[in-house]
Amino acid sequence: MLAVLSPGQGSQKPGFLAPWLDLDGVEARLRWWSALAGVDLIHLGTRADADEIKDTARTQPLLVAAALLAAEHLPMHDVALVAGHSVGELGAAALAGVLPAEAAVTLAGVRGHEMAAACALEPTGMAAVLGGDPDEVLAALQSHGLHPANRNGAGQIVAAGAIDGLDKLAAEPPARTRIIRLQVAGAFHTPYMAPAEAALAAVAAGVTASAPARILLSNLDGAPVGHGPETLQRLVRQVTAPVRWDLCMRTLADLGVTGVIELPPAGTLAGLVKRELKGEAAPEIVTLNTPADLPAARRLVARHAGPARPYTPWFRVVVSPAAGRLARAAEATVGAGVRAGQVLGHVTGAQGPVEVTAHDNGLLTEWLAHHDDPVAPGQPLVRIGGTH
Repeated sequence: MLAVLSPGQGSQKPGFLAPWLDLDGVEARLRWWSALAGVDLIHLGTRADADEIKDTARTQPLLVAAALLAAEHLPMHDVALVAGHSVGELGAAALAGVLPAEAAVTLAGVRGHEMAAACALEPTGMAAVLGGDPDEVLAALQSHGLHPANRNGAGQIVAAGAIDGLDKLAAEPPARTRIIRLQVAGAFHTPYMAPAEAALAAVAAGVTASAPARILLSNLDGAPVGHGPETLQRLVRQVTAPVRWDLCMRTLADLGVTGVIELPPAGTLAGLVKRELKGEAAPEIVTLNTPADLPAARRLVARHAGPARPYTPWFRVVVSPAAGRLARAAEATVGAGVRAGQVLGHVTGAQGPVEVTAHDNGLLTEWLAHHDDPVAPGQPLVRIGGTH
């Protein structure tokens, strides 16, 4: 079974698109997509320096365009699964048939511009926390008012939030960890990006989304999504929600993926997969960076193409047991594993607090009500997902 992966921000390199412009039709396509994204993709992919392509507003549409261009030269009809990291999800959604390529590039342009604008509102940043006990790392982040923006597996959690919180984390790191400050504009995938999410949602409301033609994994919980409008909603929510790439890789292993192609600029996701999927679960990997890599990628497709193993997601909705205000439990975060009977929060009304409990084991995939919201009896509060 073959998976094609689309990388996210931070993977870009100066001049990485230059070799692709030698292929017929690529330059014209990039000029068209530049008009949609509001940036010069040809300049950014060929002549711009590292500082220029580090700009969020420029980087995001550039990465989506690069992934889509390269995929046009692969036999995608033989690919069973696609996934993308952060903004790479837009490219993956287009490759799955959920969005037209033009819509993916346009949304990437809006997403990048609005996230850059949100970063300018107050000083925030991100830092990679390498090693340590995951529970201890998450507790340390919470104590400093930080958010786990990315969970990339292989002992890596990316913290995001206010600069002073990141400074405190660096001064008091959890046991057996190393803190690496990331050169990014702000706290991506946290509530600090709420203005960007709202702006992207307003544009995405005009996009028609189709059901995926192949398995498409979601960064929200690593599960396949099978409904076009839900996929589009998740793409918008991902602006403020954590990237659970660790769960995406778990699904790659669960599905028995044997071959992986990472689209350009390739290397980051391939490295994470190599570190996480080892032994019998280790897939054969091709990093597709230039047209010279296309023959190897096509041979990989020929060796690993085949039907997907059945993998049916299920969802359960937990409803409010009473009227009152919702208080969500601190540990009941999106992407967290939950067990049957676990208390996810309380609804406090005239008769006092009433527990909100999970009915099944699974993953908390989505809160349907905010903390301190007034809720009514029977109102859906949270969705729990799993597979069978």
